[in-house]
Amino acid sequence: MSASRSAPAPASGSSVIHEISDAFVNDYAVLDPSTATYLGVPGQDENLTDYSPEGHQARAELAARALREIGAAEPATDGERLAKAVFQERVGLDVERHEAGLTTASLNVISSPVQDLRQVFDLMASDTADDWAVISTRLAKAPQALDGLRASLLHSADKGHVSAIRQVSGVAEQCETWAGLRGGTSFFATMVAAADKVDGVSDALRTDLRTGADAAARAYGEFARFLREELAPRAPKRDAVGEDHYRLESRYFTGAKLDLHEAYEWGWAEFSRIEAEMKQVANRIRPGSTLAEAAAALDADPRYRVHGQDALAAWMQQLSDRALAEVRDVHFDIPDPLMRLECKIAPPGGGVGAYYTGPTDDFSRPGRMWWSVPADREEFSTWREVSTVYHEGVPGHHLQIATAVHQAAELNRFQRLMCWVSGYGEGWALYSERLMRELGYLDDDGDLLGMLDAHLFRAARVVVDIGMHLELEIPKGTGFHEGERWTPDLGLEFMLTRTITDPTHVRDEIDRYLGWPGQAPSYKLGERLWLAAREEAKARQGADFDLKSFHTKALRAGAMGLDLLREQMIG
Repeated sequence: MSASRSAPAPASGSSVIHEISDAFVNDYAVLDPSTATYLGVPGQDENLTDYSPEGHQARAELAARALREIGAAEPATDGERLAKAVFQERVGLDVERHEAGLTTASLNVISSPVQDLRQVFDLMASDTADDWAVISTRLAKAPQALDGLRASLLHSADKGHVSAIRQVSGVAEQCETWAGLRGGTSFFATMVAAADKVDGVSDALRTDLRTGADAAARAYGEFARFLREELAPRAPKRDAVGEDHYRLESRYFTGAKLDLHEAYEWGWAEFSRIEAEMKQVANRIRPGSTLAEAAAALDADPRYRVHGQDALAAWMQQLSDRALAEVRDVHFDIPDPLMRLECKIAPPGGGVGAYYTGPTDDFSRPGRMWWSVPADREEFSTWREVSTVYHEGVPGHHLQIATAVHQAAELNRFQRLMCWVSGYGEGWALYSERLMRELGYLDDDGDLLGMLDAHLFRAARVVVDIGMHLELEIPKGTGFHEGERWTPDLGLEFMLTRTITDPTHVRDEIDRYLGWPGQAPSYKLGERLWLAAREEAKARQGADFDLKSFHTKALRAGAMGLDLLREQMIG
């Protein structure tokens, strides 16, 4: 992404509500340059976010001021009313989380400032010498950014807010990997080596890049030492956050006030339903087999295997390109800019799994699907991952996020670029997997078992995440430690023995749940609402119901909390 690219003019007219929302994105980008890069907002690529207590406070004050301004504004249209409600719900929760001390204390193995500071470099343009000059300037600021993060974590610790030791130790290991302290070259040295292949990069710039890379690697190594030696002794051993903390995080990730105990019971019912269907499919694959035996048979089948990480990326790209071409104009309206979706292998050091990053406002940086795999892994089973490509790409996150970005004539920049609700987004992506089955893309029993396992895994997340953090009792009739209360060890055992997901992924997942309370259930709970909305629309419209029109309306409205979505799609 070039820092010189100008932002498109606000496309939502002269509405005060849209103007406040657009201005908030611009002002926030100045205070959070890393997020600006993620969003594709230009002008901040040479800077890194200030994660010090003062930096967090400045962003909270901006949010509070914008909330006051938008609260006083009167909407004139239905679109403005929705835009106001979306802004108040999302930004209001940001302020609430800051006041609860959650932002300054944020540290986990999946999504916290320490990962953002590293991963932001993945999204920067690197095609020209000018691009590398921008990278060099930003890279030189990494040690200062980590110093600010260290100050916030100590500030939070003094107030009694420290992530559990599991998260502190896990993040320290990630930092050591990126610093090159666990074997191999540092991430930063590998990154800047690519500049040697770019025409016009001077010797002086190469020297600056290597100097910046060395300093960033040392800073990450020192940060790992800080985590292990200074923060870890103050970290609680208990992983569960308790019901009050969990309720706030659940509202943040779903945009809904959920009955957590009802959601826990529903999660068990959904898990049992999917498990029963999986057993039927497994029996077709290998009569009389268990789920694990059917999975082993598929893993051994050369039809479902690719060798090498480049081959995995090529397989992803081919499947993604086919899905884009085939659902366009049949099941979805897909504008030309959305027809480009890049599939990449993520740099090593992060958690295992796939994720999506959205396009810039002008689509010069396309949507991208990233697959994070162990650095030494070369064998991959595709039957497990077909539905993941649909989840992260088309019709999942890519259609959802990029469609909103493309709606410059209807949605303000906050709605298009900055609003993200996990229950809405991940719920849609999980709904998309099920939709592709309905459309005939998962008729192969191997691919179907992979899709069902993904859904079983997400149902298990509802049970395990809520169960572990609220330390709930495991009900009778489940066949698993009945009457005991959930612990992390039981959560790991359940995921390893009652799903057929890769064990390496499972172990990462347990750490993820415990450090990111409330996020994991948002997939299945969000899908539940999307399905309910579709069925309600069918019942209300009868013979006039059109699936393509339903999808178009849903995607063009942009992201919002699940309670708001229910009002829009059902009420």
